[in-house]
Amino acid sequence: MECRSHCGACCIAPSISSPIPGMPKGKPAGVRCVQLDDNNLCKIFTSPLRPAVCGGLQPHPDMCATSRDEAMTYLLELDAATAPH
Repeated sequence: MECRSHCGACCIAPSISSPIPGMPKGKPAGVRCVQLDDNNLCKIFTSPLRPAVCGGLQPHPDMCATSRDEAMTYLLELDAATAPH
């Protein structure tokens, strides 16, 4: 499956605990990654600086759903369900 063009949900919805260039402490859920450009494309997609967790997140019909809004909802709910309590 290919990523939805100009979506960026996977770079906004989930929390990321590992450092990201420009975000040394990672990012909380729902916060736009600083590496996401104005077209919702990752500026460090092919860079070794891209966190491993980002590279491990692959598009899937369950995650991407039928729209960006559905993808955001799914990913925010997944993040909340898997967050340490």
